[in-house]
Amino acid sequence: MNPRFKHLYNDLPADYVDTFKAIFDSASFAGVLTPQQVKQLQQCTALDEQQLKVTLLPFAAAFSITPISKFNVGAIVKGATNNLYFGANLEFSNVQLGQTVHAEQSAISHAWMKGEQEIVDITINFSPCGHCRQFMNELSSAQQLTVQLPSMDAKSLQEYLPESFGPKDLGIESGLMSPIDHGFSSANDDALVTDAIIALNKSHAPYTKNYSGVAIEMLDGTTVHGSYAENAAFNPSLPPLQVALVQLQMQGMDFSHIKQVALAEINDASMSHLADTQNTLEAINPDIAFTYIALDA
Repeated sequence: MNPRFKHLYNDLPADYVDTFKAIFDSASFAGVLTPQQVKQLQQCTALDEQQLKVTLLPFAAAFSITPISKFNVGAIVKGATNNLYFGANLEFSNVQLGQTVHAEQSAISHAWMKGEQEIVDITINFSPCGHCRQFMNELSSAQQLTVQLPSMDAKSLQEYLPESFGPKDLGIESGLMSPIDHGFSSANDDALVTDAIIALNKSHAPYTKNYSGVAIEMLDGTTVHGSYAENAAFNPSLPPLQVALVQLQMQGMDFSHIKQVALAEINDASMSHLADTQNTLEAINPDIAFTYIALDA
């Protein structure tokens, strides 16, 4: 039994438990449900998809890491592939609060790093804060995105964010999650640096042009990456380190087991992730090896 979900099984009807355990206690479960698994859960519960997603919110919130607030938030996004991606809030002790990841950001970046190019809808266990409404407004699908809360009818994101300000107001046509390849490369043949550059090439940074990416290697050899997700309102932007850490969070991996991290970004850009990345890693574990590379635009 996965200890993360153990207490949640007690709240389910007895005839649900075996089916839920078969999925959520699997060693391969990493916060993603395939359409086949969704169908299994629907057949077991006799719930429609939206009702099922609301039922699953406590399972998403169980991924939360909240040493400061002790307030767990879960989110589930549906991608264009019909996969469901979990997200949960992420906090860091002894780091300024701007490094926090909200559940909506977590679920969206989780789906993005798994290859999704569009979010169809998002289900959240608490009403999205203004920060997250603005973050979601950066999405390529922002005009069509629907938001579902427990015990409420689904509403469009634009109903939650009337008269919204977004990329098009600044002359940017492509939104977050639009497929892109910035085409950067380096003579540096370090494998982790190469992974960071691959993440950089996927990043969404139309305002500063500081395309940037992070790659993380764990002690067991597992690697993940994260791309920078910039926002028209600047402050809701999600740094590449946080995007990469969400991937570890969803795999249930302990941040203290990070072996090394590489950050790649653009040289002489109008902003940099270097200092904040170093500060956050120092707070997680000062022994993490860190490599930095700045590419010429």
